[in-house]
Amino acid sequence: MSRIGKHPVRIPNGVEVQLSDQTLTAKGNLGSLSLVVSSDVIASIAEGAVTIAPKDDTTRSRAMWGTTRALVNNMVTGVSSGFSVNLEISGVGYRAAVQGNALNLQLGFSHDIAFPIPSDVRVSCERPTVITVTGPDRQRVGQVAAEIRAYRPPEPYKGKGVRYATETVRRKEGKKK
Repeated sequence: MSRIGKHPVRIPNGVEVQLSDQTLTAKGNLGSLSLVVSSDVIASIAEGAVTIAPKDDTTRSRAMWGTTRALVNNMVTGVSSGFSVNLEISGVGYRAAVQGNALNLQLGFSHDIAFPIPSDVRVSCERPTVITVTGPDRQRVGQVAAEIRAYRPPEPYKGKGVRYATETVRRKEGKKK
C-alpha cells in the first residue's frame, strides 16, 4: 500500500490542471508542464485535487501509484512557486558570471567554461561565488545544477570546487611528514 499515493494533490489558486486521455497538464504563473500518466494508474480531478489510484493489484501498478503522485505534486508545485537550487563556488580565483545566454565559469582551468543556459531554466549569480538555478520543472533544475557542478566537483583536501549549498564536503587529512 502506497503511503504517498493515498494523499490527493491539492490544486492551489492560480493553477489550472486538465486531464485529457493519459496526459495531465498543469498551467500556472510560472509556465505550463505536462505529464503522460502511466497506463498502470488512473488519474482523476475532483474537488480541487488530483487523485491517483492503481489500476489493479500488480507490483508495477502499486509502484507507479506513488511515483505518479509525486510527479504530479512536483508539476503543481513547480508551476505555482517553482524550484531552486543554490550552488557555491570555493577556491582562489574560482568565479561565475552570467553573460547573455551563457554562464561563464572560471574554475582553475587554462580556459573559461561557457555553459549555455537552457531556455526553460533561469540561472543567476548574486555574487561571483554563488549560482542560483530556478525553474518550474524540478527534474530540469536539478539536472542543470548537476551539470554545472560536474565541471569541478568539490575535492576532499581543500574543499575547492562547485558544491550544492546544502552539501557538506567530507574533508581528508593531508599527508604527514
